[in-house]
Amino acid sequence: MTLDGNASVLLAYPIALAVTCAATPLARRLAFRTGAIDHPNERKVHKAPIPTSGGIAIIAGFFAAVIISGAIHQVPLRALAGLTVGAVFIAAVGFIDDRIDIPAKTKLVLQIVSTAPLLAAGVTISMLSHPLARQAQLALPLWLSWIITIVWVVAATNAINLIDGIDGLASGVVAIASVALAFIALQWGQLGVALLCASLAGAAIGFLVWNWHPASILMGDTGAYFLGFVIAGVTIQGAFKMAAAIAVFVPLLILAVPLLDTFLSPVRRILKGQHPFKADRDHLHHRLIAMGLSETRVVLLTYIITAACGAVAVWMSRAR
Repeated sequence: MTLDGNASVLLAYPIALAVTCAATPLARRLAFRTGAIDHPNERKVHKAPIPTSGGIAIIAGFFAAVIISGAIHQVPLRALAGLTVGAVFIAAVGFIDDRIDIPAKTKLVLQIVSTAPLLAAGVTISMLSHPLARQAQLALPLWLSWIITIVWVVAATNAINLIDGIDGLASGVVAIASVALAFIALQWGQLGVALLCASLAGAAIGFLVWNWHPASILMGDTGAYFLGFVIAGVTIQGAFKMAAAIAVFVPLLILAVPLLDTFLSPVRRILKGQHPFKADRDHLHHRLIAMGLSETRVVLLTYIITAACGAVAVWMSRAR
């Protein structure tokens, strides 16, 4: 028996949520056994050591939902394979980075390498649209398509990682963005993309149960890289493929907050005479906390902005 599209999407979300929520305590125990612990320093908001293995539970919940909901039958096998291999690779990079702190330049190279499975699978941004003319579309040469795809995936991956600085921020933003992308995908008849988005949203919310302030576990680079890579991949497969001039603006709008922080961070450091990749405690969420807002209020404010951007994106992308 097969489920219809809407039922499949509604199934994927609770499966991912339940599996991730149940797996997170197990991941926490594993962190204490393997030493995957984040210790406080001048850049960290946390005042006490905290496990960083939550990404493992997120990955488990996502793939459980993808398999059980039938997404593997709705997404082209080649595209799903490219997304899976790339996401697992970059999650493994994050897993290692959580333990030995990989140099920034090496991480950037590995992030670029992680896009290779997507490129090989043909999951690329192959066409751009003119913002003022709905039918004016520009087919990109292969080399330019690859460059734009790499830049987008690396930017989105780092964007989610950079906002993962306070409890509940990254997981909530990803969940909201994924829900918006699922609605957009359903509007355009992209059931496979909607299933992937619902699975990602469920996994993010399942983890948020344990990651809400005061968090008992962090997703670490393992989870942040995985979430960022997958959401970048599904936007290429979904939002960037819409037959509309605003296609290119939809994913940018949905991820506006993390992408803005990603853009401002190196600019800010360069203006200060620092290395553009030097980690600091001057991100947007840190600045809001410095202004007197509590962590919870900063998170909720970011949720509201992301939800508003997502709603506008859904409205803009409605099929005509």
